[in-house]
Amino acid sequence: MPFGSPANWGATPDERRRAQPADTLLDGPVALFDRAVTVHAPAALAYRWLCQISVAPYSYDLLDNLGKRSPRTLTPGADERAPGDTLIVFELTEVERGHSLTGRTFAKSENLFGPVAATYSVEPIDERSCRMLCRIVVTSQGFRGRLKEFLLGWGDLIMMRKQLLTLKKYAERDALAQRTS
Repeated sequence: MPFGSPANWGATPDERRRAQPADTLLDGPVALFDRAVTVHAPAALAYRWLCQISVAPYSYDLLDNLGKRSPRTLTPGADERAPGDTLIVFELTEVERGHSLTGRTFAKSENLFGPVAATYSVEPIDERSCRMLCRIVVTSQGFRGRLKEFLLGWGDLIMMRKQLLTLKKYAERDALAQRTS
């Protein structure tokens, strides 16, 4: 991976140009960070796994889950999200069931990171595969904003890459089990 900008990992130019609900949640100058991965599983199953981030972070458990292992099976009801629910450090502002989750950091999180918004989504490619995407939006004004943009961008890239690859792994595992059973 080149050490250029943390603005993109895996997203196509079209995905980067596409507007996301999180784009409108913050005021002033913002920076956009896009992360995406192809998942060889039906979009509905990938969405179920995406919703698991309401249960655990699915990144580096030692760092972001106090060493507690993220569940390796789907949690019943985890995909029943609604505006106002908590998703990692976000309060959900919009839920498009089966497709996307959008939120903004709640006050406690903003004390540490400042305002941050995100949209996680799953977009079907065909019946057996999809794209899992996340757009992070951060304020980027003045020296402090640009420093936060730099630090959060690189930190998020490392954590989000692991998160999306972990969710992909479990969705593909479950899709294969469904096809062979």
